[in-house]
Amino acid sequence: AMPLKYFGDCYKSARKRPFLNQDQLYTWAAVSQPPHSMEHFEGRAPLPGHLKTLWPPPRPPDVNFEEFVELFSKTAVKEKKKPLSDTITKSKVVKLLNNKRSQAVGILMSSLHLDMKDIQHAILNLDNTVVDLETLQALYENRAQQDEMEKIDKHIKSSKDKDNAKPLDKPEQFLFQLHQIPNFSGRVFCILFQSTFSEWLSSILRKLDILQRVCTTLQSGQCVMQVLGLVLAFGNFMNGGNRTRGQADGFNLDILPKLKDVKSSVSDTTRALGPVPYSLWLEEDAGRETCLYPLPEPQDLFQASQMKFEDFQKDLTRLKKDLRAKSDLEIQETQLSDTHKLFLELTVFYQVKAKMGEKEVSPHTFFSVWHDFSSDFKDLWKKENKMILQESCLKLVLQNPKSGHLPAS
Repeated sequence: AMPLKYFGDCYKSARKRPFLNQDQLYTWAAVSQPPHSMEHFEGRAPLPGHLKTLWPPPRPPDVNFEEFVELFSKTAVKEKKKPLSDTITKSKVVKLLNNKRSQAVGILMSSLHLDMKDIQHAILNLDNTVVDLETLQALYENRAQQDEMEKIDKHIKSSKDKDNAKPLDKPEQFLFQLHQIPNFSGRVFCILFQSTFSEWLSSILRKLDILQRVCTTLQSGQCVMQVLGLVLAFGNFMNGGNRTRGQADGFNLDILPKLKDVKSSVSDTTRALGPVPYSLWLEEDAGRETCLYPLPEPQDLFQASQMKFEDFQKDLTRLKKDLRAKSDLEIQETQLSDTHKLFLELTVFYQVKAKMGEKEVSPHTFFSVWHDFSSDFKDLWKKENKMILQESCLKLVLQNPKSGHLPAS
């Protein structure tokens, strides 16, 4: 081994590097010193051109070469793709699009960090892993129109044989490249339609199911009839001394949202909607979590009030036009027709007439009244149900004072 004094320069310089351990110091010294041998220092060195290269000396077996690589190697940085607009050359150009249209296409190009070959692959292979559906939607909406392509094709043909012909502007070049993809518009439309058709159709069916369920419950639900009977009985009782209002055979639905303003005259209790506690007394499960709410849920009534049969028909017509396959949609049209008929029968059942300007009673006109009534009714119904539960538990405690705790409901 070489004497330690010949490492003097290495150690002096290495003292300035306090984080080098022994293995790293050895490696650093090995790559930093010029080749020489012991014969040169003992005066027995051969001619300069025939020096034996004994440096660096053999590396000790315990040197951690992986650590050395980790310290001095660099991680390869993945090159980011430039916006698609930067890949198209621009000099003195020809603008064929109007300013607004050109700006819209230019913004789209700047937002696409893709190559045109990626877009072409996605469209030709129906693959949205690289180009997502949102990007395909944007490409479809900004595709070249027929008059625009006529101008672009005309310019390309006229400048084909000219040496100093001006190139198209970036937006025009982009639209031309998209148009070069075989059947671009048709393919992208099919990809987008396939991704939304099932969800769209399910949404229509879900709305029709809610509407059918609400109509059936309001027309033939036994609990609904009991609640309305209690409302009529309370009204006749309170108007018993009034010859014009007492002993009525029925009432208009418009009074249902106003029942929340009716309160008890008993001083120790102030309960709005007097029929609520009595409707609970008719239930076997009153005061329990298994007790069922007697009216349609307020949320279902609200959704039903926002529906329009004209919108349903427009959606199905558009789906039929896009799909060009009538088998599945004919079933949905039949369901829509049955639901519409059921709703009209419901309005006749409750003798509700259309408002001025309406051809027939709209779902909003009919169900808005029920939504307001059901919302107020349910708030008080939950309180009364909880109160009955507390009263029943208190009775059980009084009957069994030794138990010392309330029984589980």
